[in-house]
Amino acid sequence: MKKETFAELEIITKNVLHNFKYFKNKLNIKTKLLVLIKANSYGHGAIEFSKIMERAGADYFAVAHPIEGIELRAGGIKKTPIMVLIGETNYYKELIEHRLEPCFPNINSLKNFYKILKGLDIDSYPVHLILDTGMHRLGFMKREIPELLNFLKKHPQIRVKSVFSHLAASDEKKWDKFTLEQITQFQELAHQIEECIGYHPLCHILNSAGIERFTKYQMDMVRLGIGVYGISSIKHSNLKPAAALKCKIIQIKNLGPKDGTIGYGRHGKITKHSQIATIPLGYADGIDRRLGNGKAKFLVKGKLVPTIGNICMDMSMIDITGSGAKVGDTVTIFGEKPTAQSLAKILGTIPYEIITSVNRRIRRVSK
Repeated sequence: MKKETFAELEIITKNVLHNFKYFKNKLNIKTKLLVLIKANSYGHGAIEFSKIMERAGADYFAVAHPIEGIELRAGGIKKTPIMVLIGETNYYKELIEHRLEPCFPNINSLKNFYKILKGLDIDSYPVHLILDTGMHRLGFMKREIPELLNFLKKHPQIRVKSVFSHLAASDEKKWDKFTLEQITQFQELAHQIEECIGYHPLCHILNSAGIERFTKYQMDMVRLGIGVYGISSIKHSNLKPAAALKCKIIQIKNLGPKDGTIGYGRHGKITKHSQIATIPLGYADGIDRRLGNGKAKFLVKGKLVPTIGNICMDMSMIDITGSGAKVGDTVTIFGEKPTAQSLAKILGTIPYEIITSVNRRIRRVSK
């Protein structure tokens, strides 16, 4: 018997596969496709989402922290290689135990990892090198490459699986010249590394926007992040939302002007006879407090209805007057309508923040 649930993040599998295929079709047959599973798969549920991607044919996964990779292995992801983007860590032994592949942004972290390998008597282990070509977040700067090359020559136990860099503004046309300069510098530095080690590591620099806008620079692999989750920087992209945050109405009140106000601080004013519904999602679940008091509208029975009053920690109120909604009816916070992009616009932020804010206590369900 299926348990009743009042709220869930519905993973729309057909949309996810549509997005994956959209990007896959842009690639050459030999180009590998890495999917970002970090931050709980951008809020979509790491285990559930990675299994969909593994079946779809993803060549690589990437997470931000070792604990995320360990979670994937424990959840059943056994075959697909997993890259850990933040290689500066105290989890080196755990990384090795769970067959995770660390990324290194500087010589000190690489040296520390080598000491661990030596202590464990490991002859060879795959690692990934991050090059800083202009993002200036993590990675070896151009002036640091000679020291890196010297270290790699002396320590062949460090098996360079891939070399990569991160585009700073591939989604903005005004920075295209800078993006192309980043790509050129990356190619030059990656070539120096290849000549030094004597074999060809995977080279990759394109992110989701890069795949759409700079396809010819796909090299050996591309990194698919926000795009597979249905969000694009291109205005008329064919991507579809990968998930919908939904819940059920748990109570309805018929109120009039004499009833006064709704919620904390008495900010929700009743000026006419209204039907006010309570839903079991609040700011602890990812509904930003700034979406209250009519700033946002959620979908009920095909109609967008406004929030009323302050968003609470675990609940919110919406004005369903005239919608015909009943207790138990579904409310969509974001999905195909309204979209995560539309909520982000209200808040003056990016859709990444909307989808990654969904609390883990909300059950993820693949449909």
